[in-house]
Amino acid sequence: MTELRTPATDQDGFSPEEPVSPAGPDFGLVDWLRWAWRQLTSMRIALILLFLLALGSVPGSILPQQGTNEAGVLQYYKSHPTLAPLLNHIGMFNVFGSPWFAAIYLLLFASLVGCVVPRTFKLAGSARTLPPRAPRNVSRLPHAASYRVDLPPEAALDVAARMLGEHRFRMRRDENWISAEKGYLREAGNLLFHLALLGILVSIALGGLFGYKADRLLVQGTTFADTASALDEIYPGRLVTDADLAPFTITLNKFNASYVTSGPQLGQPAAFNAYVSYTTSPGSPERTDDISVNHPLSIDGVKVYLIGHGYAPVFKVTDSTGKVVYNQATPFLAGATANELSEGVVKVPDAEPSQLGFSGVFVPTAVEPGGVLESIFPAANNPAVSLIAYDGNLGMNSGAPQSVYQLNTAGLKQLSSKPEVLLPGQTWKLPGNNGSVTFTGYQQWVSLTITHDPGQLPALVCAIAALGGLLLSFMVRRRRVFVRVVSGDQGGPAQGGSVVGGSVVQFGGLARTDASGGFEAEFAELANELRSAQRQAVPTQQALQPREDVGD
Repeated sequence: MTELRTPATDQDGFSPEEPVSPAGPDFGLVDWLRWAWRQLTSMRIALILLFLLALGSVPGSILPQQGTNEAGVLQYYKSHPTLAPLLNHIGMFNVFGSPWFAAIYLLLFASLVGCVVPRTFKLAGSARTLPPRAPRNVSRLPHAASYRVDLPPEAALDVAARMLGEHRFRMRRDENWISAEKGYLREAGNLLFHLALLGILVSIALGGLFGYKADRLLVQGTTFADTASALDEIYPGRLVTDADLAPFTITLNKFNASYVTSGPQLGQPAAFNAYVSYTTSPGSPERTDDISVNHPLSIDGVKVYLIGHGYAPVFKVTDSTGKVVYNQATPFLAGATANELSEGVVKVPDAEPSQLGFSGVFVPTAVEPGGVLESIFPAANNPAVSLIAYDGNLGMNSGAPQSVYQLNTAGLKQLSSKPEVLLPGQTWKLPGNNGSVTFTGYQQWVSLTITHDPGQLPALVCAIAALGGLLLSFMVRRRRVFVRVVSGDQGGPAQGGSVVGGSVVQFGGLARTDASGGFEAEFAELANELRSAQRQAVPTQQALQPREDVGD
């Protein structure tokens, strides 16, 4: 006959052998919420969310993103007309602003809060809690030593308390034992690590709400102000307005680009330097600086980075009436070809009797092997331009926005059958008495990125704190030592001793975490030091004892 046994229950009435299932009939809404909160704040879920956050960031760094690379997104649509709409539907072109990324971020934030807050109270409570009582049989601990000393029990305990205090152990003392503990910084480091992770998430949110990023292409000799209308592109945080932009101005005085001129690295960039003058606010004194690749300009918490450069050939265009209708530097953008071979367009809507347009190529160091114009070096050692001219309607008044780097030839007629190559100072008289274009020279331009991220410094501090907390949790060990002293008449011999009297000292210890080892050597040093200190105290103790007078 099978014996029926009632499972043991704990003080809350739950059986450890048969845990209550979330799908049980007695599980209500509050129980479900508690269960979900316990799952969310578990280490397993936190690690899963952290992995998902890292995994979700991958497409944000691989695919072009709206707001930072609009041209790249448009190019991706042209190259992948079938895949691009699907990726856009699931937010792959705006990863960091998508609802699913925000959900992972907020869940991870809630998980860390639910993990850190209880641990904070627990650590604060453990900081006030005394070590546990010493076990009755200290010799059963993983590390133990026992010896006899010629001191009374109380004096032996006094020496042990003094020695452990010098080693900064937290102690609890009773009549015949001492319990001491050390290594609370391990839990503090663990807590610091979690708090720092929480701080990093808060710092990222701070930058996303109150930070902004903007781009500006600046031709040598021109000035711009940090206003929304003067910037080429601006990507403000959710709580940023135009009034929050820093009121500085920057003038590009000169740009120098140097390249390797010999060896296997021929043509590779050596240094880029943008020499600028700037004012921090209207009416403030003008200052100068040199912006290089790893040396941004810092203005009142805003950093200006040099991220690109190129050439801006200068054209002077006259129409059929002889009127100069265009005379300025026009930025050309380097394409996929090497050696800064750049492409660009010139739009002249004020030409008479019909508008003019030019698509061209700027060649810094021009050669013509086989009749094909190429550039053999990125520096402008032999600059030339190749132009194709058009006349007609540029379509700039149609209402549809146009890129300054693209020419819509739908309403235009090509004036020449082949491109015209011009050197600096040369003029091309356009066919059909449509005027002329002169290549007068070139300027250089730089691409600047303006960023304001108030969460950058807090994120750095939190990252350093997280590393420090991680090192503390790895390097510090929680360990406990116990000293139990009994009278030599009660304790019997210890370690082969046979002298009755004095005290028997039992010294034991254990480490809660000692995966890397090391506590065994520390315990041996403590045991030797304690034994030495107690033996050195014997003459002092004997000197303090009263002496009886002996008669003649």
